[in-house]
Amino acid sequence: MSGYDGRKRALRRTLLDVRAQLPAGEIQAAGAVLARRALALPEVAGAGTVAAYVSVGREPSTLALLDQLHAAGVRVLLPVLLPDDDLDWAAYDGAENLVPAGRGLREPAGPRLGPQAVTGADAVLLPGLAVDRRGMRLGRGGGSYDRVLERLAKAGARPAKVVLLYDAEVLAEVPAEEHDRPVDVAVTPGGVRRFAP
Repeated sequence: MSGYDGRKRALRRTLLDVRAQLPAGEIQAAGAVLARRALALPEVAGAGTVAAYVSVGREPSTLALLDQLHAAGVRVLLPVLLPDDDLDWAAYDGAENLVPAGRGLREPAGPRLGPQAVTGADAVLLPGLAVDRRGMRLGRGGGSYDRVLERLAKAGARPAKVVLLYDAEVLAEVPAEEHDRPVDVAVTPGGVRRFAP
Protein backbone atom coordinates (compact mmCIF):
# COMPACT_ATOMS: atom_id res chain seq x y z
CA MET A 1 0.00 0.00 0.00
CA SER A 2 1.42 3.40 -0.97
CA GLY A 3 1.64 6.31 1.45
CA TYR A 4 -1.08 8.00 -0.59
CA ASP A 5 -3.44 5.04 -0.18
CA GLY A 6 -2.62 4.82 3.52
CA ARG A 7 -3.41 8.52 4.06
CA LYS A 8 -6.71 8.16 2.21
CA ARG A 9 -7.65 5.05 4.15
CA ALA A 10 -6.80 6.67 7.51
CA LEU A 11 -8.77 9.82 6.67
CA ARG A 12 -11.79 7.77 5.58
CA ARG A 13 -11.67 5.81 8.82
CA THR A 14 -11.52 9.03 10.89
CA LEU A 15 -14.40 10.65 9.01
CA LEU A 16 -16.57 7.53 9.22
CA ASP A 17 -15.86 7.30 12.97
CA VAL A 18 -17.07 10.89 13.42
CA ARG A 19 -20.20 10.17 11.39
CA ALA A 20 -20.87 7.08 13.51
CA GLN A 21 -21.28 9.34 16.54
CA LEU A 22 -23.97 11.52 14.94
CA PRO A 23 -27.46 11.18 16.44
CA ALA A 24 -30.22 10.16 14.02
CA GLY A 25 -32.02 13.46 14.65
CA GLU A 26 -28.97 15.43 13.55
CA ILE A 27 -28.73 13.42 10.31
CA GLN A 28 -32.39 14.14 9.47
CA ALA A 29 -32.06 17.82 10.42
CA ALA A 30 -28.95 18.15 8.25
CA GLY A 31 -30.86 16.57 5.37
CA ALA A 32 -33.67 19.12 5.63
CA VAL A 33 -31.21 22.04 5.63
CA LEU A 34 -29.19 20.53 2.78
CA ALA A 35 -32.36 20.15 0.72
CA ARG A 36 -33.17 23.86 1.15
CA ARG A 37 -29.63 24.94 0.35
CA ALA A 38 -29.26 22.65 -2.67
CA LEU A 39 -32.63 23.69 -4.10
CA ALA A 40 -31.58 27.35 -3.77
CA LEU A 41 -28.49 26.79 -5.95
CA PRO A 42 -29.16 28.33 -9.38
CA GLU A 43 -27.63 25.24 -11.01
CA VAL A 44 -30.15 22.99 -9.28
CA ALA A 45 -33.12 25.37 -9.27
CA GLY A 46 -32.88 25.73 -13.06
CA ALA A 47 -32.12 22.08 -13.82
CA GLY A 48 -34.37 19.92 -15.95
CA THR A 49 -32.48 16.75 -14.96
CA VAL A 50 -30.55 16.13 -11.76
CA ALA A 51 -28.50 13.00 -11.10
CA ALA A 52 -28.62 12.36 -7.35
CA TYR A 53 -28.37 9.44 -4.94
CA VAL A 54 -30.25 7.83 -2.05
CA SER A 55 -28.32 8.39 1.16
CA VAL A 56 -27.36 5.38 3.26
CA GLY A 57 -26.25 4.94 6.83
CA ARG A 58 -24.88 8.12 8.37
CA GLU A 59 -24.66 10.10 5.14
CA PRO A 60 -26.54 13.39 5.18
CA SER A 61 -30.10 12.43 4.31
CA THR A 62 -31.12 13.09 0.69
CA LEU A 63 -34.72 11.86 0.78
CA ALA A 64 -36.26 15.31 1.38
CA LEU A 65 -34.22 16.72 -1.50
CA LEU A 66 -35.21 13.89 -3.86
CA ASP A 67 -38.89 14.34 -3.05
CA GLN A 68 -38.78 18.12 -3.47
CA LEU A 69 -36.98 17.87 -6.82
CA HIS A 70 -39.45 15.25 -8.03
CA ALA A 71 -42.45 17.31 -6.84
CA ALA A 72 -41.07 20.32 -8.72
CA GLY A 73 -41.14 18.36 -11.98
CA VAL A 74 -37.38 17.82 -12.19
CA ARG A 75 -36.31 14.54 -13.77
CA VAL A 76 -34.24 12.85 -11.06
CA LEU A 77 -31.82 10.08 -12.00
CA LEU A 78 -30.58 7.71 -9.31
CA PRO A 79 -27.66 5.30 -9.52
CA VAL A 80 -27.97 1.56 -9.89
CA LEU A 81 -24.79 -0.20 -8.80
CA LEU A 82 -23.43 -2.64 -11.38
CA PRO A 83 -21.39 -5.77 -10.49
CA ASP A 84 -18.14 -4.00 -11.49
CA ASP A 85 -18.98 -0.99 -9.23
CA ASP A 86 -19.82 1.22 -12.21
CA LEU A 87 -23.18 3.01 -12.14
CA ASP A 88 -26.21 2.61 -14.35
CA TRP A 89 -29.10 5.08 -13.86
CA ALA A 90 -32.87 4.94 -13.47
CA ALA A 91 -35.52 7.62 -12.94
CA TYR A 92 -36.79 8.39 -9.43
CA ASP A 93 -40.54 8.06 -9.09
CA GLY A 94 -40.99 8.45 -5.33
CA ALA A 95 -39.55 6.75 -2.26
CA GLU A 96 -42.26 4.06 -2.40
CA ASN A 97 -40.73 2.83 -5.66
CA LEU A 98 -37.22 2.32 -4.29
CA VAL A 99 -36.17 -1.31 -3.90
CA PRO A 100 -33.41 -2.82 -1.75
CA ALA A 101 -30.14 -3.47 -3.53
CA GLY A 102 -26.81 -4.88 -2.40
CA ARG A 103 -24.64 -3.20 0.25
CA GLY A 104 -27.62 -1.61 1.98
CA LEU A 105 -28.41 0.56 -1.05
CA ARG A 106 -31.85 1.37 -2.41
CA GLU A 107 -32.45 2.00 -6.09
CA PRO A 108 -35.37 2.76 -8.43
CA ALA A 109 -37.39 -0.20 -9.65
CA GLY A 110 -37.88 1.29 -13.13
CA PRO A 111 -36.06 0.72 -16.42
CA ARG A 112 -32.29 1.11 -16.59
CA LEU A 113 -31.12 4.00 -18.75
CA GLY A 114 -27.45 3.04 -19.14
CA PRO A 115 -24.25 4.45 -17.62
CA GLN A 116 -24.20 7.30 -20.18
CA ALA A 117 -27.54 8.69 -18.94
CA VAL A 118 -25.69 10.82 -16.39
CA THR A 119 -24.13 12.86 -19.21
CA GLY A 120 -27.55 14.44 -19.86
CA ALA A 121 -27.89 15.82 -16.33
CA ASP A 122 -27.76 19.56 -15.67
CA ALA A 123 -26.51 18.94 -12.13
CA VAL A 124 -24.91 15.90 -10.49
CA LEU A 125 -25.17 15.52 -6.72
CA LEU A 126 -22.34 13.38 -5.38
CA PRO A 127 -21.88 11.61 -2.07
CA GLY A 128 -18.57 12.04 -0.30
CA LEU A 129 -16.76 11.98 2.99
CA ALA A 130 -14.91 15.28 2.58
CA VAL A 131 -13.91 18.02 0.16
CA ASP A 132 -10.95 20.37 0.31
CA ARG A 133 -10.30 24.00 -0.61
CA ARG A 134 -9.55 22.95 -4.23
CA GLY A 135 -12.85 21.11 -4.57
CA MET A 136 -11.19 17.70 -4.45
CA ARG A 137 -13.70 15.17 -3.11
CA LEU A 138 -12.86 12.18 -0.95
CA GLY A 139 -15.27 9.31 -1.58
CA ARG A 140 -15.59 5.94 0.11
CA GLY A 141 -13.00 4.33 -2.13
CA GLY A 142 -15.11 2.18 -4.44
CA GLY A 143 -14.39 4.35 -7.47
CA SER A 144 -18.00 4.47 -8.71
CA TYR A 145 -18.22 8.24 -8.74
CA ASP A 146 -14.67 8.63 -10.05
CA ARG A 147 -15.97 6.75 -13.11
CA VAL A 148 -18.97 9.08 -13.30
CA LEU A 149 -16.72 12.16 -13.23
CA GLU A 150 -14.46 10.62 -15.87
CA ARG A 151 -17.48 9.74 -18.04
CA LEU A 152 -18.75 13.32 -17.83
CA ALA A 153 -15.34 14.68 -18.82
CA LYS A 154 -14.96 12.29 -21.77
CA ALA A 155 -18.44 13.20 -23.03
CA GLY A 156 -17.69 16.92 -22.77
CA ALA A 157 -20.66 17.23 -20.40
CA ARG A 158 -20.46 20.11 -17.94
CA PRO A 159 -23.16 19.66 -15.32
CA ALA A 160 -22.74 21.38 -11.98
CA LYS A 161 -21.00 18.86 -9.72
CA VAL A 162 -22.24 19.27 -6.14
CA VAL A 163 -21.13 17.30 -3.07
CA LEU A 164 -23.37 17.12 0.02
CA LEU A 165 -21.50 17.01 3.34
CA TYR A 166 -21.55 17.90 7.02
CA ASP A 167 -19.83 21.15 8.04
CA ALA A 168 -16.77 19.48 9.59
CA GLU A 169 -16.08 17.60 6.34
CA VAL A 170 -14.84 20.67 4.46
CA LEU A 171 -11.09 20.29 5.02
CA ALA A 172 -7.94 22.16 4.08
CA GLU A 173 -6.72 19.24 1.99
CA VAL A 174 -7.62 15.69 1.05
CA PRO A 175 -5.18 13.29 -0.66
CA ALA A 176 -5.66 13.51 -4.42
CA GLU A 177 -3.98 12.06 -7.49
CA GLU A 178 -3.57 13.53 -10.94
CA HIS A 179 -6.61 11.68 -12.31
CA ASP A 180 -8.94 12.94 -9.53
CA ARG A 181 -11.45 15.56 -10.64
CA PRO A 182 -12.77 18.43 -8.53
CA VAL A 183 -16.38 19.28 -7.80
CA ASP A 184 -17.83 22.74 -8.34
CA VAL A 185 -19.80 23.24 -5.14
CA ALA A 186 -19.97 21.82 -1.62
CA VAL A 187 -23.24 22.17 0.26
CA THR A 188 -23.26 21.73 4.04
CA PRO A 189 -25.84 22.62 6.68
CA GLY A 190 -23.72 25.71 7.43
CA GLY A 191 -23.52 27.06 3.91
CA VAL A 192 -22.41 26.77 0.31
CA ARG A 193 -18.81 26.80 -0.87
CA ARG A 194 -17.87 27.25 -4.52
CA PHE A 195 -14.57 26.20 -6.02
CA ALA A 196 -12.72 27.93 -8.81
CA PRO A 197 -12.32 25.81 -11.96
